[in-house]
Amino acid sequence: MNAARGRHILMQRTARAAPLPRRAAFVLTAALVTALAACSGGGSVNIANSQRGDPATVDFPIFYVKRTVPKNAAGVVQQDDLRVLRDAVPSADLFMRATASPSATETNITARLTAGASWDVKDVDTSADGTKVAFAMRGPLAMNQDPKQPPSWRIYEYVIATNNLHAVINPATDPDPLTVNDVSPHYLPDGRILFSSTRQTQSKGILLDEGKPQFEAQDEDRNESAFVLEVMNADGTGVHQISFNQSHDRDATVLANGRVLWSRWDHAPGKDAMHLYSANPDGTDLELYYGANSHMTGTNNTVVEFVQPRQMQDGRTLALIRQYTGVDFGGNLVIIDGAHYAENTQPLAANSSLTGPAQTPATTNPVQTIPGPSPGGRFNSGYPLQDGTSRILVSWSQCRLIDNTQTPPASVPCTSNALAQPNVQAAPPLYSVWMFDPVQNTLMPLMPPVEGIMVTDVAVAQPHPLPAVILDKVPGVDLDQNLVNAGVGVIDIRSVYDIDGVDTANPNIPTVADSAKTPPGQRPARFMRLEKAVSIPDRTIVNLSPAAFGASDYMLEILGYAPIEPDGSVQIEVPANVAFRVSVLDANARRVGSAQGVWLQVKPGEVVKCNGCHTPASAQRPISHGRAGLFASAWAGAAVAGVPFPHTIAAGPGAFIPQAGETMGEARMRVSCANDNPPCKQMVPGVNVTYTDVWTDPAQTPNVGAPINYRYDDATNPIPAIPTTPVCVTAWAANCRIVINYPEHIQKLWDLPRTGMVGGVAFDHTCSQAGCHNPTNAAGAAQTPAGNLDLTNSASTDVPQEFTSYRQLLFPHNTVIMGQPGPTVGPYMNAGSANGGASKAFFSCFATGSGCTNPSHTGWLNIAELRLLSEWLDIGAQYFNNPFDPAVPVN
Repeated sequence: MNAARGRHILMQRTARAAPLPRRAAFVLTAALVTALAACSGGGSVNIANSQRGDPATVDFPIFYVKRTVPKNAAGVVQQDDLRVLRDAVPSADLFMRATASPSATETNITARLTAGASWDVKDVDTSADGTKVAFAMRGPLAMNQDPKQPPSWRIYEYVIATNNLHAVINPATDPDPLTVNDVSPHYLPDGRILFSSTRQTQSKGILLDEGKPQFEAQDEDRNESAFVLEVMNADGTGVHQISFNQSHDRDATVLANGRVLWSRWDHAPGKDAMHLYSANPDGTDLELYYGANSHMTGTNNTVVEFVQPRQMQDGRTLALIRQYTGVDFGGNLVIIDGAHYAENTQPLAANSSLTGPAQTPATTNPVQTIPGPSPGGRFNSGYPLQDGTSRILVSWSQCRLIDNTQTPPASVPCTSNALAQPNVQAAPPLYSVWMFDPVQNTLMPLMPPVEGIMVTDVAVAQPHPLPAVILDKVPGVDLDQNLVNAGVGVIDIRSVYDIDGVDTANPNIPTVADSAKTPPGQRPARFMRLEKAVSIPDRTIVNLSPAAFGASDYMLEILGYAPIEPDGSVQIEVPANVAFRVSVLDANARRVGSAQGVWLQVKPGEVVKCNGCHTPASAQRPISHGRAGLFASAWAGAAVAGVPFPHTIAAGPGAFIPQAGETMGEARMRVSCANDNPPCKQMVPGVNVTYTDVWTDPAQTPNVGAPINYRYDDATNPIPAIPTTPVCVTAWAANCRIVINYPEHIQKLWDLPRTGMVGGVAFDHTCSQAGCHNPTNAAGAAQTPAGNLDLTNSASTDVPQEFTSYRQLLFPHNTVIMGQPGPTVGPYMNAGSANGGASKAFFSCFATGSGCTNPSHTGWLNIAELRLLSEWLDIGAQYFNNPFDPAVPVN
């Protein structure tokens, strides 16, 4: 390519061994030259001459999908959306050519099934030995097919040598309903097949454990069922789930080291992007791989998503970057150095001298990743060859415009003059198969593009070295059998004071960990809370109203609590096979800092280790975490084996003597697992927030930490309604959940009668009583509620499905003074933060010496009630957190 000259160069090649007939070759080449001769506005596209052959020939079968360009009744192209995996775009078929040559015979592989009916095909992949092809197929489809109804997407396999085409899972024996969808298959090196599916096999079992019906959980946009990663045997048996994202996990592949790589739609609260994740094939050791903070790398620094990753022969990763929708089914190909980088400018710690960029466009052609004409054309898919040439089989569409001055309107090349005209309109895409050489920056056509047809989802059945085989971990061998039996894993954090590899404790972790130097009451991090995503059913099961979610657009449950050790370490059991996050809490059980921002998972028996916590990324600091090797640990742990931590108990059953390098959490749990009955009982979380100083030796320092007890079953500090089961209050298990619904648990705080006698004088501190936080006084006459805050359970005027108290606590509202509109006040709480400014002011009213007077509210809510309010605020202050509650608002 010659970008400076801004024109196309046709490169001559030597004669192909099996050329097209002379006239056919001329027609093909001439047509392509005519169509492509002036596509570029700011660069050039090198089109190699397909008559001459040689380096372009690949003597292995290639596969691709041919489909009609989808258009609506007005003839406008219907755009795809990366966030929608269930919809079909008929009609389509899978085709094969014996070689990657324009002269090779084309065979319709799926015609034996489609037989002219309306089907769709996508997500083509080949086995490492080049003998088999897997793909997703859906049909036959009716006119105006309901995407929720069968026939659904299923995985098919084609065996090249025997010409055998079959569904991998026999629909007649499939234990799952016909409505499940399976897409994005990829062969694992041991012969099994990895795929994305709405089966949610293990997640549905968890729903039963929670006392809920089984259903397909929706993605976090609540548009369709979430597609998660599953693995099955080659014959379709043994299906099991390995990822537990709440939105889609798609486009899985296998790296040479045996790890699985895929594109994850990270849509946890506050996030919405697709980047690359990796894990072992059994789902263990899941982590970010690349791109969480490299999305602003599209055209003119616009946002892009990372999809369709495939490892190249040199170890780098080929990926497609594009926007979710509106980009004519394509974008640009980039080559990512994921072995050395986690972000475009963030290397791993071992490569700290590198500055990036980690990703480079595969072509220097001006490919646009934004809507509108793309002078360098667009790529729909790419499949790297494994022949030492760095070439890539691609689906590519050249740039064309609609010339509305002609009658009828005609497609014309994207010349610089044409692109400079006002209101230019891109012509429909014209994807076909090309051989792309990124070294020479040339594209060689392998077939002529056909108007109204898209050729997509390219793959090569080329034998290549088998990736390493990573065996599934075995309970009792690789995994602790007791943890597996309990349905839990373990999360092991070295120190929450380690922020991105920096010791942020004041003045440092060793000082904060030493009770003689830092009394326990002065430590900022006291507890850890485990928070679980709530699966949301399809609207046909429960048609939830937006009022059900309230101030947040999601629901959360609490799994449990555990104390943080003096050095900031935590080793705690976590329910397996669920999406969860963690929050660090202060002594009031209120979150400090930001909520941990991505969904984590552990498999049964798995121990997940991490160094510490992280500062949320920003545009000024696009730094990621969550991948091993990004930061060195800031806390070395015990310096010497057998020596107690400073000023801790040194002998007896209460002594936790560390081994070299252990944190306090690791030492404590090792001793607990060896000596306690049942083993490891000190590693079990609970629904109550409790702390006992098990470390400080009173013989060495008087700074023994005061106990903390925020219990749901505290008879001296009762709450009106406990948001968990009585069994879980006394004995935690993997299926224990704290589920807080505002009408059931929070409104009852305001309505609870709070009467008594002090010094012979009766009092009534009921919050919502007439004359207090109520729009009427004791006589029943209208009044301005105390503090302009109505805490009654009347239907609010702005959202009738929510109580007035809820709306006035969490949203601004207008006041009425003497019958006239007054100033806007509120909110009085911060949804998502019990330590937010408004929330702090609210809680301060109940503290000793508070600023709330006339009257003073000191002590009106007990410590258990304040804890309940705090955790509800921290997780999002939702109106409901149970979509199946009988009182949940529905449409």
